[in-house]
Amino acid sequence: MKHHRTRRTILLCSFLLLLACQIPNAPGLSFLVPTSTITATQTPTATPSPTLTAAASPTITPTPTPSVTPTLTFRPSARRVIIISIDGLRPDAIVPAPMPNLVTLMQSGAVAVGAQTVFPSITLTAHSSMLGGVCPSKHGVYWNEYEPERGYAQGTDLLDLAHAAGLQTIMYVGTEKMRHITEPSSLDRFIHIEDTDSVLMGSLIANFLQDFGVLFIHLLATDIAGHEAGWMSPHQISVIREADAALGMLLDELDARNLRDETLIIVTSDHGGAGSAHGSDAREDMTIPWIAVGPGIQPKALTTPVNTMDTAATAAFALGLPIPFDWDGVPVYEAFGLSVERQSVQCQ
Repeated sequence: MKHHRTRRTILLCSFLLLLACQIPNAPGLSFLVPTSTITATQTPTATPSPTLTAAASPTITPTPTPSVTPTLTFRPSARRVIIISIDGLRPDAIVPAPMPNLVTLMQSGAVAVGAQTVFPSITLTAHSSMLGGVCPSKHGVYWNEYEPERGYAQGTDLLDLAHAAGLQTIMYVGTEKMRHITEPSSLDRFIHIEDTDSVLMGSLIANFLQDFGVLFIHLLATDIAGHEAGWMSPHQISVIREADAALGMLLDELDARNLRDETLIIVTSDHGGAGSAHGSDAREDMTIPWIAVGPGIQPKALTTPVNTMDTAATAAFALGLPIPFDWDGVPVYEAFGLSVERQSVQCQ
């Protein structure tokens, strides 16, 4: 066990070193890199150095369906998936906060500290891609407020797939605009709690349903603090600590119910931010953390580029659900220890 803990510590240090290289002048990480830093690019491709060109009027570049090297011994083994989105969390905030619960997950999970969101890097657009598995030009959600007359994101999303398969689907969110992500017919429960992250998590735990298939949790406070006091400000850092405490509440509940071994947990974000805003194609806005822990997941720093669209595909793969042909996201097969020939995915 001591050997494994040492190896995981080394892995985590490697994650943080990679993160420091990707976001220059990252608070709490500057001691890890020299003055000249690596320039991170933005769109996942088949190479370790992805690129993205943001367009004012996004269009979609059709991409081939990714193929997997056959692995006959692998079978999806998750009974449920929990996706936790900490709205506005930049990965370089994890260390200075600090976030001990998230760091513990990182030590035992598959981690991409330089994952990318979609452009425009705003909450509703990004979450529609996160759970819908497609570029914004396919789901059509470019607004960022609750406007019921606009309807719902287009296409088949993760919640549609899970509900059609007879799995319970639940959303606990910090803003009502998240209703636009999927049709009410694909949800068994939609709970909107506009309060602190701990209050939202406390409500979820008090009303916990053990037989769900997909649970999406949206923690909003980090984004609010960023707009109020600035990204990476002392106030936002303190709120990020509270988000980590809420994550710890959930993990304790899963442990108490003996559900961890059968649950895939993905912790990520919709976007980052700089100053008091976000939405651009700047790396501070586009770079997000992506951590997966659970059955079949191998602890490692991922070398495969990860995009927020891959979240839906990874969850569907873990649950054994069919992945729509037109999805732009693909499962992060590397997280499961599978060899992959991954085709490039580019949203323009």
